[in-house]
Amino acid sequence: MPQHLIRKLDHCVGLSGDDQDTLTRLVRDVAWFSADRDMIDEGAAVRQVSVILEGRACGYKQLEDGRRQIVAYLFPGDLCSTPFVFPTIINYSVRSLTSVRVARIEGQDILSAMQRSAGIARAFWLDTLATAAIQREWTANVGLRTARERIAHLLCEIMTRLRAVGLADRDSCTLPLTQEDIGETVGLSTVHVNRILQDLRASGLITLKRQQLTIPDFAALRSAAHFDGSYLCHPRPDLDRKYAPVPQQFATAMASPALS
Repeated sequence: MPQHLIRKLDHCVGLSGDDQDTLTRLVRDVAWFSADRDMIDEGAAVRQVSVILEGRACGYKQLEDGRRQIVAYLFPGDLCSTPFVFPTIINYSVRSLTSVRVARIEGQDILSAMQRSAGIARAFWLDTLATAAIQREWTANVGLRTARERIAHLLCEIMTRLRAVGLADRDSCTLPLTQEDIGETVGLSTVHVNRILQDLRASGLITLKRQQLTIPDFAALRSAAHFDGSYLCHPRPDLDRKYAPVPQQFATAMASPALS
């Protein structure tokens, strides 16, 4: 059932058939959320991992006066919280952007699976590193890049991530984001976002119509954004495995009674 999660992990590190079957069996509960609904509230004690199966969601922080910053986009195959510590207090809220279907996996089940399988432990470890890398890149995006580069970089990242899980054609994908959403992601006003999107269209770098994003020349947009997608995934080839040891001791420690 969590085919996008399996595809994403397999794309980066490779999973055996047994590991893929194990991940499929972990899913015991599935939930639906309508669009524009909070799925997890900031400060909640999370004892399960929620895996996006269908739809789009975002993680966000919100101040008391209503100002909001989007801190993550969650696509099919993405986890809504860490798979290593349970219970964990989540420090951001998760909200659906479209109707969303999620698989819920008990925290202890996922920790047990990592104890039994070095492949699963390594896959989730590297996925967690990739998530942290995305956060660092987003910080650099807001702090270093121009407004045009910020939006171009975000669009390159979204296209690359959706391609990895089979949810983008060669040059197009669904983009159910408002200009306000984009602004709250890259730290720009809605008016400024509108101006930049018009410029990217006029330059022939993108088309955006009815929530469908098309990037006719990805290399050109990548150049405009100074985008290097290597932060999104660790390499799969066996040659590289020796440089990323399986964190089996880490998975065992996280499953100890003192932390459960």
